[in-house]
Formats: sequence, C-alpha cells, structure tokens
Amino acid sequence: MPVTDSTAANVLDDCTMFPVEEIVQYPLPGYTVPISVSFSPDDSLIAYLFSPDQSLYRKVFVFDPKSGKHELFFSPPDGGLDENNLSAEEKLRRERSRERGLGVTRYEWVKTSSKRKRVIVLLPAGIYIQDTASQPELKLQSASCSTIIDPHVSPDGTMLAYVRDNELHVLNLLYNMSKQLTVGANENSITHGLAEYIAQEEMDRKNGYWWSLDSKYIAFTEVDSSEIPRFRIMHQGKNSVGSDAQEDHAYPFAGSSNVKVRLGVISANGGPVSWMDLHCGGDRVEDEEYLARVNWMRGNILTAQVLNRTHSKLKILRFDIKTGQRKVILEEEHETWINLHDCFTPLDKVPNESTAGFIWASEKTGFKHLYLYDIDGECLGPITQGDWMVEQVAGVNEVTGVVYFTGTLDGPLESHLYCTNLFPDAGRSLQVPVRLTQGKGKHVVVLDHQLQRFVDIHDSLGSPPKVTLNSLLDGSLITSFYEQPVYIPRFKKLQLEFPEIIKVEAKDGTALYGALYKPDAARFGPPPYKTMIQVYGGPGVQLV
Repeated sequence: MPVTDSTAANVLDDCTMFPVEEIVQYPLPGYTVPISVSFSPDDSLIAYLFSPDQSLYRKVFVFDPKSGKHELFFSPPDGGLDENNLSAEEKLRRERSRERGLGVTRYEWVKTSSKRKRVIVLLPAGIYIQDTASQPELKLQSASCSTIIDPHVSPDGTMLAYVRDNELHVLNLLYNMSKQLTVGANENSITHGLAEYIAQEEMDRKNGYWWSLDSKYIAFTEVDSSEIPRFRIMHQGKNSVGSDAQEDHAYPFAGSSNVKVRLGVISANGGPVSWMDLHCGGDRVEDEEYLARVNWMRGNILTAQVLNRTHSKLKILRFDIKTGQRKVILEEEHETWINLHDCFTPLDKVPNESTAGFIWASEKTGFKHLYLYDIDGECLGPITQGDWMVEQVAGVNEVTGVVYFTGTLDGPLESHLYCTNLFPDAGRSLQVPVRLTQGKGKHVVVLDHQLQRFVDIHDSLGSPPKVTLNSLLDGSLITSFYEQPVYIPRFKKLQLEFPEIIKVEAKDGTALYGALYKPDAARFGPPPYKTMIQVYGGPGVQLV
C-alpha cells in the first residue's frame, strides 16, 4: 500500500535517529577530506588543509610521498579564524566565496633558495610565516581597525602584497619592510586592489590585483562606487541599536549603474601608476561594462577580459603597461550568454613563430573546447573537439607539447583528467585525448610543478572522496594519500540506497540528467510517494 504518515512514523521508530545538529552538519558525513591541496615549490611535499575531528576547524598538514608520513605543519597559535574575530570585509568575502571553514582557511607556499619549506598563513592576528625548522612567526600584525586582506606572495618569493585600509601594500620578506603603493582610497567609495561585489558574487573573480610573472609589477583595480546607492541591511533581534544593528552597502540594483572600474599597473618598488586605457562600468563604453579577468603573459604583457552588460559579448584586450595603450586581440559574441572561465593560459612560444601565444576556450561549436592563438589573437587551430566539453586546463608542458585538462569526454556524468597534443599537426585530424584518471565519477586534480605527478581527489555515487598520488605519464597509482571507509557504521544502519540517475529529453532533444532518491518499497510500501523536486538552473550551473 502507499506510504502514509502513520506507517512512515512506525518505520522511522525502528531506525537509528540522529540529532538535528548531525543531520545538518557541515562538512557532510564522508566529506571530511583534505582540501586546498598544493605541492611545495620543489615538489617534495604536498600541503593541504584538514580537520582531524571532522569539523570545519582546519589546520595545515603536509604529506611526504617518500616516507608516506602525514605531519601537522601549522596550527593557529591564536586559535585561528572563527565567526567572532572576522572583519566586516572578510565576512563579505567569505559569503561571496561560500567559505565556511574555520581555523586556517588559506595558505601559500613561499619560494625560497634554501631547503627549508615555508608557508604564509593569514589569521585575524596578522600574517604568519611557518617553516619546517621553527615556530610560527608573526610577520605582519593586523588590527581590528586596520585589517589585512587578500595577501599573495610574489612568484619569486621575495615579497608579499596585501590590501590594508583599501590601499595596496607590499612587504619585503627579506628585510621585513612594508610599503604602501597606492593612494587616494577612502572608506566609503574608492578602493585599490579589491574585487567589487559583482566581480566576486557573479563573475567568480575574487582578486583585485595580480603579480607580474617576474615579480616586478602589480596590476590592480581601482573601484569607484560613489554613484551607487547605499542599501541598508538591518539585523533584527539584536540587543544593540544604531551602527551595531545595521550595515550599509553600495548595491548595484538591476538596471541601474554599476561601479566604475579602472585598471592600473605599478612597480612593486613603488612609483607612479600607469593607467590602462580601460574604463568599465558607469555610462562610458556600453560593451565594456565588466572587468571579468586579468592575466599576465611573458615579457610583462598584460591582458584583460571585458564583458558587455548582457554577457553576450567578450573582448580580450592586450596592454602596453608603459603607455596604457590597448589592442583588441580576440572577440566572442553569442546571442544568449557567454560563460566565463579560467582557461586562458599564456604560452612562451607557438609553432613556426618566435612570439608568445595563449590557449583559449570557446563554446562557439556548442561545446567548450580549447584553441591555440598567437600573441596577436590569430587562431592557429583547435586543440580539442567533439560533442563533449573541456572543464579546466590543469597544466601545460611546452617542451613536450602536451596540454593536460579535465573534461567530459567519457560522458556528461563523468569528469576526468586527459592529455593531448598542444600543437596539433596542420591538415591532420586531432588525436583522441588520453584519459589519465581511473574510476567513474568526478576527479579533481592538482599537478606538480615538474609535471611528473598529480594528486587525484575522486568520488562517485558509490564511494566517498579519496585522495591518491598518481603518475602523470600514464595515470598509474604511486601511493594512497587519504582514504576513508565506503560505509560509515552509523549510516549503514539506515540502509540508504544510492540515487538512481535518470535521463529526460527536452523538447529540442537535449538530454537532461537527474538524481532520483527512492524510498525502500519493502519498508515504505509501493508508490506513489510524496515527492520533492529541487531545481537550480542558470548560466554555467545546472542542478536538478
């Protein structure tokens, strides 16, 4: 018979019940795995964030592939980050990046000439430096009225850039000397080096400044929100009143003006700002409403991706950082929507030319694929093709002419690491990419700097995430990094079933996939059942 409320109650009485706190806990059961995985500059260690007590409170650990040992590398001396010691700006950044982690939420390796391995960690107290042979050192102290935001180490490891009081600063790590690079910001309307709300929330651009590859320059944004109306958010139920119970934000309402964004370049040693010929937002150039991406190329060539307001036209601009002059090197237009991505990859040289080039991803065929371009934006041909899509560029070996990427060649429900020729032979058919990951499901990968190994974080409908170290030559297993039981004892008692993948055909023939969770007929009776449908549709994201 169909399930009723009374029969359901009787069945549930026989089940192992969980407190509400455990039902809504995060991370989800079985998903307490290493995150933010990265190789040390010499590839001898692998660092990651992890919570031994399976909570959101994480510390920095390292794994030594030679010895097979995991060790605690950095534990916050002051307890680390929690919801009570966050600055207002950091709270907003966490909300926009959907960050829930506590303790240590980010770290970066510092490239050094010595054998000592060093990382920097941003905590509420300031910026710490930790190496393998000493206690954590508070390198730069923060303050409640002047917090440090978004620090990043220069590529050569000698300097650290950060934003403080809405201005861009650098800290010389060799001499422990700090310098403010930009001026003219104010608390209410002008910022230097910070991504604006729209960039963070809608375009997945979290940064407002970018180191040049040789560590000599920093490109940064100036954001002017002076013409944007303020929107007040009231915190109902607070004991206090006034400023403690409310917050005001410059909010660009739909159909109204956006913030004005300029792009400047300044020497890491200080000096005058060179402003690029680019003005996004406001009422200036209609098809350059948003600054979507910024990338450096070899030779201190700066590029920027700009979008029109309707997200239907994208341009890649190349700048002379001395004069600010620009050249449009690529344009894409779509009648409905252009999905932003991070597949732009600079190359030192392209075949038969002595100049640089880049890899670009386009959906002009209906599927996102990689293409090879020279420095002037001339397309030299496709790198991948077919009725499937590339997701991300994972790495490039220009010496051997190989590009590594993740994609859906084995089906839309799969995500694997593949490799293929970076420079396809003209006049010949493209080779079928070689798959390097094993096992159905989703693979998130991190490649080492020497392009010899990769970390594979793999999970599927039938197994929780596990982490392995593999050879980039053929994908073979080198060692297991982290593994957990397929079944969690307490949850095994519930006898939960894996969801059934269903396929629905749209009117235009497009295949749509969904996950169907069905109750156990032996316990809940035959259908029909009460059904819940969850749908989140939008450009770039489909969840059913």
